[in-house]
Amino acid sequence: MKKEELVIKAFEIAKQQYEAIGVNVNAVLQKFENISLSVHCWQTDDVSGFEDTSGSLGGGLAVTGNYPGKASNIHEMRTDLEKVYSLVPGKHRLNLHAIYGEFEGKKVDRDEIEISHFKGWSDWGKQHNIGLDFNSTLFSHPRANDGFTLSSKNESDRKFWIEHVKRCREISAWFGAEQGTPCIHNTWIPDGMKDTTIDRYGYRELLKASLDEALAKKYPKTEMKDAVESKLFGIGSESFVVGSHEFYLGYAITRDILLCIDAGHFHPTEVVGDKLSSVFQYVDELLLHLTRGVRWDSDHVITMNDETVLIAQELNRMDAFGKVNIGLDFFDASINRIGAYVSGTRSAQKSILYALLEPTSQLLSFEEKGRWFERLAMLEEARAKPFGAVWDYYCLEHEVPVAEDYISEVVDYEDKVLSKRV
Repeated sequence: MKKEELVIKAFEIAKQQYEAIGVNVNAVLQKFENISLSVHCWQTDDVSGFEDTSGSLGGGLAVTGNYPGKASNIHEMRTDLEKVYSLVPGKHRLNLHAIYGEFEGKKVDRDEIEISHFKGWSDWGKQHNIGLDFNSTLFSHPRANDGFTLSSKNESDRKFWIEHVKRCREISAWFGAEQGTPCIHNTWIPDGMKDTTIDRYGYRELLKASLDEALAKKYPKTEMKDAVESKLFGIGSESFVVGSHEFYLGYAITRDILLCIDAGHFHPTEVVGDKLSSVFQYVDELLLHLTRGVRWDSDHVITMNDETVLIAQELNRMDAFGKVNIGLDFFDASINRIGAYVSGTRSAQKSILYALLEPTSQLLSFEEKGRWFERLAMLEEARAKPFGAVWDYYCLEHEVPVAEDYISEVVDYEDKVLSKRV
């Protein structure tokens, strides 16, 4: 029997098993089809960017490894991204940072970037039907070397970064208008201190004032939506981060913008999936960054681990997939970068599909009747259902490699493309 026939046969058996516990697999796949991920561009080049004067990675960020084949220009980056999209089922977006403009070898400082520097990306997105999201880049720059940007007490530096955010928001709104889909503009800053900090209030007061100024101009939400992203700590800011979860939660609620929850930006013992139902009591929409934290490092390639699955389960149980924008954020230069991309993206998708196949109505019924044993037993039995058969069928239907077949595709791309790069 051919592999395609085996996949279809296994899928039909899986459907019957899921239907026996009240799950309509066809309805699940229709819902899954409408869930897009915003794939981050920076895995292709280790967050280097294409500025003429870009220096070493800063702001508490670090990429380890030196695996051959790193993208060194926009053409190589787009070629790599197109390969990634060809190995991942479904329709997805692209998440750009401001350092990836087409600057043509000229020095264009962050407070000087313009729409013209990103026209090529808009054209590329239209060509491939890929919506674009955007990020201000408030790190890896001489004006961020002291550890502060939007909360800097150096007024010249603070104004510089405010202007940068303003220009990024203008570019984001233009992306959204050009492509007919809202561009999510995210702001993350590395601001903080390594050791005991006295004026925490003052720095946060400055951050609030800077954000208010940078976000003062209103754009239609059909074009762009602002988000602010918190972090617990960074390398060099172990004792104090200005943009904490509490700060940005309050700011997002009071300014009617999106809160960005990054799965790797909390304490290792915090359960990020548990936060979602609390936050959704007060906000209508979220930006979510999926990544994998390992000890104190937050940007490992996503796997289908308990944390990622719980995040997806909570979104499903709240019927909140229509209220969340899901982006990916990881970078690893110790392995094939395209393989990291594809494996991580597919793992995020598998976590979501697994969550959608949960017999939620049955579980909720048990819970509301106080049938704790039945709830536990059904949760455990659902783990053993043939989820993989449904995933394989979904990949087959989208004409992308089924199961482990993508591994050989990545290796072939390395042999023919990545290995030729200097």
